[in-house]
Amino acid sequence: MATRHAAVPFAIEQHNATGSISYWQSGDHQSEADKNGVSLAEYIHALYGLIRQAKAKNVLVIGCGGGTLATMLTRAGVAVTIVDIDAKSFAIARHYFSMPDNIACHIADGRTFLRRDTGRYDAIVLDAFAKQVIPKHLLTPAFFALVKSHLRPRGGLFLINLIAAGDDDPLPGHILNDLGRVWRNTRLLDRMGWDSRNAIALAGSVRGLKRPRLLMMPARRARAIAAVLKSMAFREIAAADPARHNR
Repeated sequence: MATRHAAVPFAIEQHNATGSISYWQSGDHQSEADKNGVSLAEYIHALYGLIRQAKAKNVLVIGCGGGTLATMLTRAGVAVTIVDIDAKSFAIARHYFSMPDNIACHIADGRTFLRRDTGRYDAIVLDAFAKQVIPKHLLTPAFFALVKSHLRPRGGLFLINLIAAGDDDPLPGHILNDLGRVWRNTRLLDRMGWDSRNAIALAGSVRGLKRPRLLMMPARRARAIAAVLKSMAFREIAAADPARHNR
């Protein structure tokens, strides 16, 4: 049985039997977590594992959702700042997903925030969607250069959660191509053979990173999440035609 709390344009779904929580906004499935606020989304655990490998201590997350990545990182002793254009996301993350009150939250567009921010971060995560796509202005070489200017010069890591429609989707290639204009080293963590799947584009200090493992156990679905992480792999991708990007 599920209890549903709705107020346009978002809905919170609580599964009474398991205690898990889901957050939907304008048709986008923003977050799913166990009763303790630990994510039940495989890609969140992949991002978490990569950031922990990089030993990042200061992380900026662009896009809040249920705040599960920020919650997990904070519990591991990482300082997290979140930026989101929707103030409701912060309230939802704190009320329903156990996001700690000490996480710095800023109501702003990611590009606008970085243009005025003076801080530097060990890692920056882009996990922002509008109507199931990443806003185009956050996927340009100019924005990537702005991101790089806010990463520490050595060891800085940039990660993008993206949705690949299938194995032939050109989007990952376009993103890797434009990341390559700004960073020497880029990689793609992917799970081939699945439609509408999460993949992670990486740039910066990525060469030594390994496939992430399940590091923070959720109250349920741990075995399934670990199996998905095990099926992910870094893969080579052909350079894309930059003129086709964002058509």
